[in-house]
Amino acid sequence: MAAQTILFDFTLDKDKTADEEARLQVAKILRNELEQLFPQLELAYSMESPENGYFAVLHENKDTVITCRIFQHGLLTLNVEYFLPDGKEPSISFDTMRTMELILRQKFDSDRSKYLPPIKRGGYIDIYMTSSDERIIEYDIDKVVFEARSPFQKIQIMHSKTLGNMLLLDELQNIAESDLIYTETLMCRGVENYEGKEICILGGGDGALLYELLKENPKHVVMLEIDELVMQTCNKYLNVICGDVLEKRKGDQYEIIVGDCVEYLKKFIAEGRKFDYVFGDLTDIPITDAPEGETWDFIRTIFEHSFKVLKPDGKYLTHGNGSTCKVQLRLFEEQLNLLRPKVKFTTTKAFVPSFMEEWLFYQVTFA
Repeated sequence: MAAQTILFDFTLDKDKTADEEARLQVAKILRNELEQLFPQLELAYSMESPENGYFAVLHENKDTVITCRIFQHGLLTLNVEYFLPDGKEPSISFDTMRTMELILRQKFDSDRSKYLPPIKRGGYIDIYMTSSDERIIEYDIDKVVFEARSPFQKIQIMHSKTLGNMLLLDELQNIAESDLIYTETLMCRGVENYEGKEICILGGGDGALLYELLKENPKHVVMLEIDELVMQTCNKYLNVICGDVLEKRKGDQYEIIVGDCVEYLKKFIAEGRKFDYVFGDLTDIPITDAPEGETWDFIRTIFEHSFKVLKPDGKYLTHGNGSTCKVQLRLFEEQLNLLRPKVKFTTTKAFVPSFMEEWLFYQVTFA
């Protein structure tokens, strides 16, 4: 069950909305046409302002509510909202919406019109997420497979008809069964040679990176993940991408340690332990206008400790954020440029299916 919100907009000749008389004429035409679809339509409220144009609220049996706004700049917006209980058919079909748009476009002699299918609000399954640059994305999620809260974050497994099971942490998409390209781009498969190498993964609780690295015959991989429940969840519901590594936790070529990666990095530094590769599979680059705050401080801490356990010819690999987040990516690169000893970096990118956008990845070495 969810509230259904259908959005229409029409671009009109500005002469048709320039003054009060013209706007009221448009409102009259609109109501006449709406009454063909909603025979018991009533006007609940209307307002006319020379500066802000015309606004009205209409309803049918106080169930379906329609809000209309006519801007003096030649724009008409129309929102239709009603509640749809489980098991009930929508009050307005796809064909009806399309027909309504075309009729109104003709009546208004509109240059341009657009309608959006129902936005479903307040349902148990949240099918909307945002891209890294805050565009709304609607997923074909049909089931909540698992949901719980660990001491660190909210954990969800959602099922998508096209993407398979998806891991969400604090309601942000992390990885799905469809996202092998994410892991392969992070590890630069086919470019980097991991055979016989010592590797440290910071984070990586979904197990996908560890699982794929083990196929490359490394000498040893240690994975540092703080959230036990994330690993238990992915082992049960995402074993397509992690195999059995999260179940076994330890083998001849790998070990998973549950704990704070920063504390273990400090331990490795004290022991003089060095790695050929360190993977930062932790938080994304924050979407902020300045490199300030707790998450940026955490990123700087990870940098500081990671390069101290990296061999002189070693490499630090990490994910960044969406490639459209130019400002935030630049801020991240500025932080890299501040590191001492100096480092240099390259980038790769890939379109990640469950993110529905292109993602940027970093490869960092000592200069």
